[in-house]
Amino acid sequence: MDGLYKDLKNKNVLVTGGASGLGYAIASAFTANHANVVVVGRNSEKLKLAEKQLGKKLRCFTFDLREIERLPELIGKIEKAVSVIDVLVNNAGINLKKDALTVSNQEYQEVVQTNQTAVFALTREVARPMAARGAGNIIMISSMAARYGLPKVIGYAASKAAIEGMTRTLAVEWAPYGVRVNCIAPGFITTAMSSRAFDSDPERSKRALARTPMGKFGEPSDVAHAALFLASSQAKYITGVVLPVDGGNSIGF
Repeated sequence: MDGLYKDLKNKNVLVTGGASGLGYAIASAFTANHANVVVVGRNSEKLKLAEKQLGKKLRCFTFDLREIERLPELIGKIEKAVSVIDVLVNNAGINLKKDALTVSNQEYQEVVQTNQTAVFALTREVARPMAARGAGNIIMISSMAARYGLPKVIGYAASKAAIEGMTRTLAVEWAPYGVRVNCIAPGFITTAMSSRAFDSDPERSKRALARTPMGKFGEPSDVAHAALFLASSQAKYITGVVLPVDGGNSIGF
């Protein structure tokens, strides 16, 4: 990925949840293309490890995005460290696997607070200075859970469906300000978390592959490549799209 997108050099990129999984792959891809990357996450140990692995182009901030009242404070600290934020990648999210009939209001709200409300609140704060200077790029991360019905993830599915609606609305509203808003919808991607799930349920893994036309799971770098493209000038006429990175899973039969 090194040097593929020369226009990303020295761009300031904020990646939430960038210390592990897909977020780490995205952060790594941007640093490989010489962007200055800021990662926000809740786990300070994971953040320290990411900082050590990805080097000087990475800065980390320990912060719980559910504390939405403190988001302006966070953005102030980040802007003090790197100046303007050119690209925001809203990757952070949580899930709860549980029968919908047994999900409490509080459990549902916790998922929505992190995956939806906090995403909007952070995006709004980052977009204000973007709109003022007439340039900016925002990338949301959705899920196949927003594409079709996946049982036992009601809060996650609802919040990710909201993210896709948010993408289209903000893209239209902020296009006159020079701010592009797009979304990536990953399919079955091989990460430590997904591997644990599939290893414990081989039948589920078999079903997932059976409905994926390309016949294999994706890699975190596949999602990272999509983020690089959407953030680059090569996508300068693209806004409001939800891009599935799923090997055709969402159209598979």
